[in-house]
Amino acid sequence: MSSPSMLSPTAQRPLTVRDTLALPPLAAGAPEVLAGDAELDRPVRWVHIAEEADTSSLLEGGELVLTTGLAFRRSPELTAAFLARFHAAGAAAVVVELVDDDGAPDSAAIDVLRAAAQSAAAPLVLLSRRTRFVQVTEAAHRALMDRQVVRLERARQVHEVFTALGLENAAEGDIVTTTAELLGSPVVFEDPAHLVLSYAAQQENPTRLLDGWAERSRFVGYLNQTGFAAGGERWLQTPVGLKGQRWGRLVAPAVAPPADTAAASEEPAGWDLADALQVLERAGQALTMARMAGRDRRELLFQARAGLVQDLRQASPPSEEEALARAGALGLTSAAAYVPVVARQDGGTDPSDATAVQLRERAFLDALQDWSRQERQSILSASLRAGSVAILLPLAALELEDSTLHRLTAGAKTPGVAWTFGVGKADRSLLRAARGLDDADQVAETAATLGSRNRPFYRFGDVRLRGLLSLLGGDPRVRSFAQAELGPLLEPLDKEGLALLSAYLDHAGNMSALSRAQNISRQALYARIRRLEDRLGFSFDSAESRTSLSVALLWHRLHRD
Repeated sequence: MSSPSMLSPTAQRPLTVRDTLALPPLAAGAPEVLAGDAELDRPVRWVHIAEEADTSSLLEGGELVLTTGLAFRRSPELTAAFLARFHAAGAAAVVVELVDDDGAPDSAAIDVLRAAAQSAAAPLVLLSRRTRFVQVTEAAHRALMDRQVVRLERARQVHEVFTALGLENAAEGDIVTTTAELLGSPVVFEDPAHLVLSYAAQQENPTRLLDGWAERSRFVGYLNQTGFAAGGERWLQTPVGLKGQRWGRLVAPAVAPPADTAAASEEPAGWDLADALQVLERAGQALTMARMAGRDRRELLFQARAGLVQDLRQASPPSEEEALARAGALGLTSAAAYVPVVARQDGGTDPSDATAVQLRERAFLDALQDWSRQERQSILSASLRAGSVAILLPLAALELEDSTLHRLTAGAKTPGVAWTFGVGKADRSLLRAARGLDDADQVAETAATLGSRNRPFYRFGDVRLRGLLSLLGGDPRVRSFAQAELGPLLEPLDKEGLALLSAYLDHAGNMSALSRAQNISRQALYARIRRLEDRLGFSFDSAESRTSLSVALLWHRLHRD
């Protein structure tokens, strides 16, 4: 890889009218600029010799035209028409040699040309000495070819630099820094919200570069290709990301568009725009590839981990030795014991919002990996199902279980999303711990239904009867029991009756407390409770009745969906 410091920060500029006039064969003709001083930095694409106005049709634009003016030098009208035709054809400049047969300046013809220069719209140059046009074209074409070779070499070097960055899996910051070195100007990488992801200030003060960046950037229009956008500060920019999925843009704010270059100054522009376009476009592609590669690496890692967790939970799992080997290859260290943990998104499993659930889940998996690196604590994490993430947490000793769980639940967080952690039984076997993920998942799901959650994580002992009913919820005998207890309130569904029953049981049958909570008289409350007892067909006075109703009502709450 060629070091960026070895590359010129500004590739060789295009050959300009000013450069061409300085070539020795043309300088020998004592060139005098009669018009278009401000346009002398126009690029010259080729040199063309012409004596007739009709030959202007042969031009393609950007040519420097050499002529002796034999066909028009005596007529102001013909002179003006000649200049107008070549200007309209896109000539970069017209250079007219006006000498007589003896090689002396042709004064009369020069006066005609000076008069025509008053209305000339492009650079017009007078040569008052005999000039060898063949030598001029040779020198100019040699200079053009030299520049082309320099451009090709520059393109090769730029290609090598960014190819090497890609092969080295360079970070985004390194790509941005290298781009700034190649351009010799500041470069900023921003996201679609105009937040600066990375920057390289070069010689500019970072404070000055980034001051009010988001506000300034909002006025600069986005482009789907490399170039200068309209509006606000006309920054040179290139998009970063795939078509239809932009991740941001790369900006070189100090590179001015062609209309803003100091064409009238004696010093050429500080950089070659074609080179800047090339460098910035390659940099944008490199950033896109880096992000895609990073995303692909994460995707492959997530898929591999999810595959292993699924295999460990199969009815016929791999052997313990194979499980440990495969887990070790995915970064899980061998340990004295393993704790099965399941994290469940709070209120985030709505199937109609599957994309948002998946994005929050992926952000949580990234947060787990960040926590793992920071804590130097290996884990094996993977998506278990929509809205739930399985975690196998290795322990150096069983005594460290609670402290490790506290660190995990405190450190692995995502902004704006709460997670409920269910914990299964720790085991010295990785396979048995993996099978415990089902229990941890049940605990997490049950704990998420608790009205008040003040624990960082939950075990079966923390969810008590609710946990047992959650486990037995699919048992038809439990379903039959609950439906028999609450039948008249379920078909058809009587929400008011269920709410009154729930309030009565929550107050343990204390009618005075319930009367105050419901803000109704005790007489009216007794009447309602009696009607409820009549509908259900038994009295609420016994502790056994209230217990049966509590169990049935809790089952209904857990499984009504």
